[in-house]
Amino acid sequence: MTDGSSPRSTVTREVTGSSGGSTVTTARTRLVGERTGWSADALVTVVRAGRVIGRVASRLGRAASSVVTPLGWVVIAVAPLSLGAGYLWGWTELVLAGAVGVALTLVAVAYLVGRIRLHFQLVPPPVRVAVGDQAHARLVVTNPTSRRSFGTVVDLPVGERIVPIAVPGIGPGDRVELSVALPTDRRGRLTVGPVKTVRADPVGLVRREYHWADAAEFIIHPRTIDVPSTSSGLVRDLEGQPTRDLTVSDLAFHALREYVPGDDRRHIHWKSSAKTGTFMVRQFEETRRSRMLLALSIASVDFGSDAEFELGVSAAASLGARAIRDARDVDVLVSEITPEFAKRAVVAVRPLPTLTPNRLLDELAVVEHGPAALGVVDVARLACDAVPGVSVAFLVVGSTVAPRRLRTAAAAFPASVEVIAVQCDPDTVPGRRSLGSLTVLTVGSLTDLRRAIRGGETE
Repeated sequence: MTDGSSPRSTVTREVTGSSGGSTVTTARTRLVGERTGWSADALVTVVRAGRVIGRVASRLGRAASSVVTPLGWVVIAVAPLSLGAGYLWGWTELVLAGAVGVALTLVAVAYLVGRIRLHFQLVPPPVRVAVGDQAHARLVVTNPTSRRSFGTVVDLPVGERIVPIAVPGIGPGDRVELSVALPTDRRGRLTVGPVKTVRADPVGLVRREYHWADAAEFIIHPRTIDVPSTSSGLVRDLEGQPTRDLTVSDLAFHALREYVPGDDRRHIHWKSSAKTGTFMVRQFEETRRSRMLLALSIASVDFGSDAEFELGVSAAASLGARAIRDARDVDVLVSEITPEFAKRAVVAVRPLPTLTPNRLLDELAVVEHGPAALGVVDVARLACDAVPGVSVAFLVVGSTVAPRRLRTAAAAFPASVEVIAVQCDPDTVPGRRSLGSLTVLTVGSLTDLRRAIRGGETE
């Protein structure tokens, strides 16, 4: 550089318009306009200070709104008004009310001072449990400080419930493990956690929550029972059962007939051909792989109570899980529920996964009945169309389904399909009866279902 200036020197250029004035405007130029000197600097300083104060006030407002309850905001607003009105009008009662509000506010703020310095680790229960089984989560609490902690209470959300856990005082560097019993009285998917500690005043003016551990999910399966195999007995549908449909190539031999052009020469029976003097070919009965259909109605009109529906879900789960373990071709269907504000009814059935028993039970854990779901007659009709080649069909319903509706639902299937209705009613005597070609099993518990399946084996 010829002028000897530093390489880091900045080169500035004045950007001018056609009239020779600067066209670059900044926030300062827009703010001060034509002002110069100390008045312009003072105006800029005031604006900057206002922005800083606004950001600080916004941050404080968000922090306050996260800890102050609606009752706290009422007390904060009413206390100064009561004090001012009391002193202005000379009302001792208003002055006293305002002083009490100020005192409660100060006490509430004192409860927010400090912070729990414990470390919490949540060990969730197994991913899958059954209704009624014991499920426990472990809470590991560690005190990393050099002082003994005081006893406290933490909250553990379990679904829509809040389980309080009393944590005792812990010495410096020590740890305790607390076992928490989780409710498993109702099937479904439950989220456990996160662990929360709450600092709040006794009146409820302020409340601050700290989240200490991540949430975990576990599934409560419907109660199932080990029913006998559905590959024999009551179902009477063996693997590869021959049918009355004749075919030119299969496994079950039926008869011999004369050869016609187009027949496969590999099926010529040479000994019989030599005896008769004409070519004779083998004829077979077509065999079909058994396919089982399990349809669960989730219409509220088909069940008399929630207990009946829970029994129906457990019966469907038991039959479906057994069929999957038997390596059968099984389809499990439930009716779709029409949304509350839908323009038209949803006429469809929803298939549930049957790859493994756990996959099926995971879906049945969240099935709920509703008044807008299709009834058993429509479910049977749609299931028959959706799953061709069915050999055995189970219809799971409640006590409110009359025999006429059961016969109508069974009539939706071809005559070659064996239809079995499982009617769940905890308040009736279990039994087994026939309505024409339809078999009706009335069960009051899962044990009755096992007896009904086993009883069919001996007939």
